[in-house]
Amino acid sequence: MKQLLTSAILGCLSITLLSAQGIRGTVKSEEGELLPFATIYIQELGTGTTTNGDALFEIKTTPGNYTLVFQFVGFEAQERSVNVADKFVELNIIMKPQVMVLQDIEVRAGNEDPAYTIMRKAIAKSKYHTQQVDKYTARVYMKGTGQLKDAPFFLEKTLEKEGVEEGQVFISESVSEIEYTRPNTYNEKVISIRSSGDDKNGNPNAYINGSFYEPEVAQGVSPLSPRAFSYYKFVYEGTHRDRGFEISKIRVIPRSQGDNVFKGYIEIVEDYWSIYSLNLSVSKLGINFEIKQFYEPVEQNVWLPVTHDFLVDGKVFGFEFEGKYLATVSDYKVEVNPDLAVEFEVVDEKLEKELATKLDKQVKNEETKEIQEILTSGKEVTRKQLRKLVKAYEKTELEETDEPEVVSNRTFKIDTLAYKNDSAYWAQIRPIPLSKDEVDGYAKIDSLSEVQQRERDGDTLKTKKKKTKHIFDPIVGNYYKLADKTYLHLYGLSGQFNTVDGFDLETRLVFTKTYDNENKNWLRINHQSRYTFARTAYNGILEFRYDFGERGKRNSVRLNGGRYINQYNNDQPIHPVINTFTTLIQEFNYMKIYEKDYAEIVYDRKLWNKLNLNIKGELAERRELQNRSSYNLVDRSQREYTPNAPVAVELPITSFEDHNALTTEVNLLYEPWVKFRMYNGRKQKIDTYTPKFRLKYVKGIPDVGDSKVDFDLLELGYRHTFKIGIRALADVSLKAGKFLNDESLYFMDYKHFLGNRTPFVTTDPVGSFRMLDYYAFSTSNEYFTGSFHYQMRKFLFTRIPIVRLAGVRESFFTNYLATDFSNNYTEVGYGINYIFRLFRVEAVANFVDGKYKDYGVRIGIAANLDNLF
Repeated sequence: MKQLLTSAILGCLSITLLSAQGIRGTVKSEEGELLPFATIYIQELGTGTTTNGDALFEIKTTPGNYTLVFQFVGFEAQERSVNVADKFVELNIIMKPQVMVLQDIEVRAGNEDPAYTIMRKAIAKSKYHTQQVDKYTARVYMKGTGQLKDAPFFLEKTLEKEGVEEGQVFISESVSEIEYTRPNTYNEKVISIRSSGDDKNGNPNAYINGSFYEPEVAQGVSPLSPRAFSYYKFVYEGTHRDRGFEISKIRVIPRSQGDNVFKGYIEIVEDYWSIYSLNLSVSKLGINFEIKQFYEPVEQNVWLPVTHDFLVDGKVFGFEFEGKYLATVSDYKVEVNPDLAVEFEVVDEKLEKELATKLDKQVKNEETKEIQEILTSGKEVTRKQLRKLVKAYEKTELEETDEPEVVSNRTFKIDTLAYKNDSAYWAQIRPIPLSKDEVDGYAKIDSLSEVQQRERDGDTLKTKKKKTKHIFDPIVGNYYKLADKTYLHLYGLSGQFNTVDGFDLETRLVFTKTYDNENKNWLRINHQSRYTFARTAYNGILEFRYDFGERGKRNSVRLNGGRYINQYNNDQPIHPVINTFTTLIQEFNYMKIYEKDYAEIVYDRKLWNKLNLNIKGELAERRELQNRSSYNLVDRSQREYTPNAPVAVELPITSFEDHNALTTEVNLLYEPWVKFRMYNGRKQKIDTYTPKFRLKYVKGIPDVGDSKVDFDLLELGYRHTFKIGIRALADVSLKAGKFLNDESLYFMDYKHFLGNRTPFVTTDPVGSFRMLDYYAFSTSNEYFTGSFHYQMRKFLFTRIPIVRLAGVRESFFTNYLATDFSNNYTEVGYGINYIFRLFRVEAVANFVDGKYKDYGVRIGIAANLDNLF
C-alpha cells in the first residue's frame, strides 16, 4: 500500500513537472488590440497552433531552444527565439502592421495589374502543388464551437427545457492522427474526444482537408482554378518579406457577387507560387463562411497549412447561429514526390513573350517527354507547358491505379478509448487555451447534464413515466433496438382521402437485421397495413428484402405480395396527400386507382461499377374499383366528382373486367463515366460526372397462371445533370419507346407520362410535366418525351445582390411529348428556385402543335437539392 501511494505521488509529481514548463503569453497589436486566433508556428517541432478567443496562448514543451513565428492577417510576421528551462516563459507579442512595398516597374510593364501575372503563375503551378507531396502524416487538434444567437419566440420555452439558451456556447474538441497518400487517399483516426453535455458518444470534428489548389472548394470556384479569371478580378496590394521569402498580397474580387465565389485576400510566395495565407469569405444559400489559413515551409519548397480558422454564421427559419471551427496541425512528416523535387521558373507568356516563344521551340512534344527533363531544362517552363505536363502526369498515374474512377478515398475511424480521457488530460494536451466563454460553456452544460442524469437515475415519478411512455407508440410510432444489429421501427398512423375508399388509416412495421459487418448484409421485413372506411376493406403488403454480396457487386432480392391499391400509372404522378387536398377542398378527384392481389419478385445486381441490372416478375389479379364516397369539405356546386376511370384519347373506354396478368420487366442502367468517393470502404457515386443510359423491356406473358396479357414494350432513356461553371446547372432527360407487340393489354399496361393538374408538383422536376392531363395521351404505340431544365445564378431577380446572396436561383425549362394523339404537346416555363432554401415557384404555358393553349402557376420542392452541397 505504501509503495502504491509513493508511486501515485511520484506519477502526479512527474505530470505536474511536465506541465509546468513551456511558453505562454498574449498577442496584441501596437494599439493594444487583442489578436485572437493568431497563428503560432514552432519551427523545431513542425507544430502549428493559435491564440484563443482572448488572444492567449500556452505551449507546453520539454526544455530546449525554440523558434516561434507569430502571424496574423494584415500584420508582419514576428520571429522569436526562446529558451525553455523548468518553468513557463512569459512572451507577450506586439504585432506591427504589415508594410507593403510595390514591385519593380519591370513587373508592372503594360497597363495590366501585376496581380494577374502573379495569379497566372500561381494557377499554372496549382496542380503541381497537389502532386508535390507523395505522403505526409500529422496530428491535428480541432475545436468546434456553436452558439444560438436568436430563435423564434414560440420555441424559446421548448429550447430552455432542452438546456439550450441564446448565447450559450457548445463545444467539441478532438485530436486526430491523419495520413495522406497521393493522389487521393486520406485516413483519419480520432484518438481523443471531448464535448460539452451528457452525450459522451457525440460525433467528433473531422479534419477539413479541402485544398484551394483544386479547381473547386466545397463547390466554390477557387481563386487558383484555371477558370478563375472568368469569375474574379485581382488587385495587387503589395509585397512584404518574411524570413527571406517575398510574399505578394492579392485582393480577390468576384466579378458577380453571389453563392460559390470567394472574396477577400490571398497571399502568394513569389518564385514558389504557393499559398502563404488566405482570408476569404463565401456565401451559400444566405449562410456566410469566412476562411483563414496560414501555410508554412514544412519541408524545402513544400508549403503546407498549419492552421485553419473557419467562421460560419447565418439565419435559417428564424434560427440565427454562429459556429467556429479551428484546426492546428503539428508533427508533419513529409515524403516529397521525387519526380517533382526540382526547382524551376514559371514563365508568363503574356509578360515574357520572347522567352516563351524560345521555350516553345525547344520543347515540341511536351506530353511525350519525361517531366523531369522538361522542368530541369534551363530551369524555365511556360505556364502552358507546365499545365500540360502535370495533366499528363496525373493521367498516367490514374491509369496505373486499381480504381481510376475513385476521385477521393477517405477513412474516418474513432479509437475505442477516445471518449475515456477526462478534463485533466485535456488540460495537459490542449494546444490552445480555452477562452472564458468556452470554460463557462463547458461548466454550464456539464452541470446541467449532471442534473438531468440524476433525475433519470433517481426520480421515481420519471421512472413511472418511463414504464408508461410506450402507450401512444401505435399512434405516433417509435424505434426499438431489439438486440445487437436488430431493430424494429413502428411508424405512426397516417391517413388520406380518396373517392373510392373515403378516409383510410395506414401504418408500417419494419424489422431490420444486419448480419455481416464487413459487407453490411442485411434482412428487412416490411409490413404495411391499410383500412378503408368507405369500402370497409383491409389492405396489406408483406415484403422480405435481403441485400448481400461484396460492396462493389451488391445483390438485392425482394419478395413481396398482398392486396393493395395502385394508381394506373405505377410512377405515382399524384401524391396521396395532394390528392386529399384537391379532392376535399377543390372537388377534383384526379387520382385513379385499381386493386390487385399480387406476388412479386425483384432482383437487383450491380454487375460492375458502370452497369446495374434490375429484373422484376409479377403475377396479379387486377380489379376495377368504383367511387364509394362523395364527401367533401368545400362544396363546389358547379363541380362533381368524376368516375374512378382514367380518360384517354387513344382508349375511350378504360374500364376492364377482373383478370390475371403475368408481367416481367428487365432494366439496365449504364453510366459510362461514373466517378466515386470512397468513405470507410464504401463507394458513394457522384452523379454529375456521367450521363445515364437506360434500357427497359417489359413483357406481358399470356396463358401462364390464367394470364390475359400479351405485349412487348422496349424503351431507351437518357438522363444527364451537369454543371456549366458555377453559373448554371443543366438537366436533360430523353425517353423513346415502342410497343413491339400489343396483342392484349389493359389500360394500366399502357405507357403513361408524369402529368399534373394540381397547383403542386411533387414529382421530379426533370422528366415530369406541369400541366399535362394524367392519362389523356397514354399510349400503346410509339412515343418520345424530352425535358430540359436550365438553372442560372444570375438572370432577372437574381441581379439584385441581396436576392442572389440568399441563394435564390432562376430557371427555364421545356417539356415535350410526341405520341399518335399528343399533337406535339409542349410546355415552356420559368421558375424561381430555393425560395427560403426549400421551395420553388414556376410559371408555365403549354402549346399544342405550336399554338398557345393555357398557362398556370406551380409550387414544388426546390429542384436539384442534392447538388447544393
